[in-house]
Amino acid sequence: MSGGEARDAKKLVRSPSGLRMVPEHRSARSPFGLDEPPWVPDKECSRCMQCDTKFDFITRKHHCRRCGKCFCDKCCSKKVPLPRMCFVDPVRQCAECALVSQKEAEFYDKQLKVLMNGATFFVTLGTSDKSELMVCRLSNNQRYLVLDGDSHYEIEIIQISTVQILTEGLTPGDFSLFRMNLNKISLK
Repeated sequence: MSGGEARDAKKLVRSPSGLRMVPEHRSARSPFGLDEPPWVPDKECSRCMQCDTKFDFITRKHHCRRCGKCFCDKCCSKKVPLPRMCFVDPVRQCAECALVSQKEAEFYDKQLKVLMNGATFFVTLGTSDKSELMVCRLSNNQRYLVLDGDSHYEIEIIQISTVQILTEGLTPGDFSLFRMNLNKISLK
């Protein structure tokens, strides 16, 4: 196994929340990943944190895998995929977190795949009014947004404060307009 393959290796881990497939090396983690939240301790939670139902022998408490809070079965019944925490199977989430996870999944399925493969955009960097036609793609480790056109930039994802798709291309020959704002970074 080469050094790159060893760094990209993953291992199956059993956590209190469920099975997770996590990178063996922290450097291989995606910047889009989330850490598991600490669970509200059972002894500190005698009622559902959503509907205030008292927990007892019949009404059991469940922890949301995304926020770690305690809920009754009615308030935490959805099992939704949570790839940002590397879960293998869909996991129990409260209604609010399930909605966020579903919206993220839609974004990652649509937008992230486009950026992983590369797409052509008119890019406006920072406060500039000038747009440049560029191919934008994420690096393999998802830590950099690579922009190639007349200029070449590799921008750390952590430095990007917003990305906004202003128009969507209608046909394969059309290009989208893309605006990106950066946090205290200068491009040279």
